[in-house]
Amino acid sequence: MTVKAILEAKGHEVFTLGPNERLAEAIRRLAEHRVGALVITNNDRKVVGILSERDVVRVLAREGAAALEQPVRAVMTPKVNICNENHTVHEIMEIMTKGRFRHLPVEKDGRLDGIVSIGDVVKRRIEDVEREAEEMKTYIATA
Repeated sequence: MTVKAILEAKGHEVFTLGPNERLAEAIRRLAEHRVGALVITNNDRKVVGILSERDVVRVLAREGAAALEQPVRAVMTPKVNICNENHTVHEIMEIMTKGRFRHLPVEKDGRLDGIVSIGDVVKRRIEDVEREAEEMKTYIATA
């Protein structure tokens, strides 16, 4: 299973925000869309960072409510791991595990094309395991 197959099933929608928006707006959007991260992009959909719930918690713990007025660029994670539609589920599982993060933006032709979450990965792996188990049952029953 590849990232392309995941995006074909779930869609390419990604919630984004510009780097100059205030942290308070980012938090509002995280809550509104019920997501754990926003991809920070410039005007031509090039990824410039990612803002996760962890980033928000860290800055609020360190700076308190004053952090809400900061621009997202001051709080976001600027070095973002990216994948493309040809990466396999196993490859992105390894990237996420090594990096200890739960969201991986997908680029196509240098621009944001989607996002894969750990939930997407787990869902696909469960589907694969269930399919394999059913194939084994069928094989055993017909042998």
